[in-house]
Amino acid sequence: MLLLALDTATPAVTVALHDGGDVIASSSQVDARRHGELLLPAVDRVLAEAGLRLDAVTGIVVGIGPGPYTGLRVGLMTADTFGLALGVPVHGVCTLDGLAYASDIEKGPFVVATDARRKEVYWATYADSRTRLTDPAVDRPADIAERVAGLPAVGAGALLYPDTFPSAHEPENVSAAALAALAAERLAAGLELPAPRPLYLRRPDAQVPKNYKVVTPK
Repeated sequence: MLLLALDTATPAVTVALHDGGDVIASSSQVDARRHGELLLPAVDRVLAEAGLRLDAVTGIVVGIGPGPYTGLRVGLMTADTFGLALGVPVHGVCTLDGLAYASDIEKGPFVVATDARRKEVYWATYADSRTRLTDPAVDRPADIAERVAGLPAVGAGALLYPDTFPSAHEPENVSAAALAALAAERLAAGLELPAPRPLYLRRPDAQVPKNYKVVTPK
């Protein structure tokens, strides 16, 4: 097994290689505006560090979000392209699950929350680092304060809104190393991973203007 994992659902552009036992190379850069520019060089860097070629990869793992539309689609389209070019399966993993898996919280329940912009968070609750209790959702922190009261929280969303998440823990952003390790564990156990389809949870920021006037000739 050689899994190439990547995620662009948070400000981190993150890539890792996992051989079924351990992460053998990884790279993470935080830059919310340069996902498309940074992702492929990161893949090249990780392969070079491991001394491997892309055609050695036996499977792709990609974070499916939830995340902002523009960043999230960079990782998903890249993963799909690699899968088609190499003829290997592409496995989705919820980005929030990767954060939960990498957290240092030993005992649940706890919350994972990432920044959804618009003064909202993407979030879900977990029984432990491998078991999600609720479907991912997007809400204003104040609207879920009662539901998450008293629970420790992980992720950038928790760090941004301390009034709702007073007990915030690292990591801030997801790592492809955690996604790869979690996917390898689930695949080894014979579990089916989600399809590589995006969890947007809301419409994109870019919208066609209302009352759009057609100016082309009839």
